[in-house]
Amino acid sequence: MHALLGGFYPRVHRTLQREVVSEHSLLFTWPGSDPSLGPVLLAGHMDVVPVDPASASRWIQPPFSGAIADGFIWGRGTLDNKMTVMGVLEAVEALIGQGFTPRRTMYFAFGHDEEVGGIRGAKEIAALLTSRNINLDIVVDEGLPITEGVMDGVADPLAVVGVAEKGLLTIELVASTESGHSSVPLRETAISVLAAAVHRLQDNPMPGSVDGVLHDMLAFAGPEMPFSRRMVMANLWLFGPLVEFLLAGVPGTDAFLRTTTAATIFSAGNKDNVVPSVARSVVNFRLKPGDTIEAVLDHVRAVIDDSRIEITTLDGWEASKVTDPYSPSFRMVQRTIGQAIPRTVVVPGLVLGATDARHYESLADHVYRLSPTRLGPADVDRIHGVNERIAVHSYLEVVQFYAQLIRNLNSDPQ
Repeated sequence: MHALLGGFYPRVHRTLQREVVSEHSLLFTWPGSDPSLGPVLLAGHMDVVPVDPASASRWIQPPFSGAIADGFIWGRGTLDNKMTVMGVLEAVEALIGQGFTPRRTMYFAFGHDEEVGGIRGAKEIAALLTSRNINLDIVVDEGLPITEGVMDGVADPLAVVGVAEKGLLTIELVASTESGHSSVPLRETAISVLAAAVHRLQDNPMPGSVDGVLHDMLAFAGPEMPFSRRMVMANLWLFGPLVEFLLAGVPGTDAFLRTTTAATIFSAGNKDNVVPSVARSVVNFRLKPGDTIEAVLDHVRAVIDDSRIEITTLDGWEASKVTDPYSPSFRMVQRTIGQAIPRTVVVPGLVLGATDARHYESLADHVYRLSPTRLGPADVDRIHGVNERIAVHSYLEVVQFYAQLIRNLNSDPQ
């Protein structure tokens, strides 16, 4: 991959400083002419998720071919997230060819392990920058795509720029009871005790509310909606409970309201005539900003309320800080999207999954998450799915976005 990039982007490699971090990640530095301006980092990742062998035959083009056919670039990573890596480098290559030089120092960070947490990639790049006492003004990383027809009432393309992302908590629940023969079953078994506990957790989620990032997203989108919905969004202080009720009825929107609960692993027993003494489950929570890991654990203990169940934390990190969507830098990102992809409605939002951006937020005042490509409702499932692809014209818009972003970052006061 490194050799491929060197061949595709010779101006970038001649002009910028290139460092390899943790054997596989890349950090490019483009020095600025004005040291009084804070530096900026554009991030992406080179790694991709695997292709399930069971679904490989359903790909129209081979999943690692990079084929250009029928107006699309096909293959794993075209959306997540090589389009960002290639789009940024394509933009920089063109700008260098036009004689452009930045006023502020630009960093381009491309991790190699985002899909498994970014611990050796983005986290190590962030540590390297920290060791050099580098404080960033702005970070722009991958995030949600630009969608059409997804938010009711918004007809134009919608760009939800992530100003925050959820945290994560994974816990293990282990229930222990007496074992026995299935011919004389106990009234309560490890399986039934654990199943009841998981059921209680899923029936009693963390409370949700229309506040914070979700409130701002709806307030920004409201003016683009028909009159009746515009009135609702302009008066969330009054209609908030109604909006919360409607959003809570759909899993895809309920996730914006609250810290979510998902049982992902359940295991017990090894023989059909033996009642097991131990049952195990893994439950994954995605933390809404404002909820903490300790608060979720307190919630879990209170809801389960059963001494026969041992609760152990397996993994976790807090939700990110929230970048102010009313700041000049957000307006700059908003304007840049409109310049690259006209008529796009730009709103702040919450990224439900995890990105490499979380590793950089201690270095930056403003962190944004956006994947500047247009996807229809049927295309969203291609991310990590079958027939991942990006339209050639959409990839051109990606390049145009990053080129315009670099220009705006170096012309506007932030």
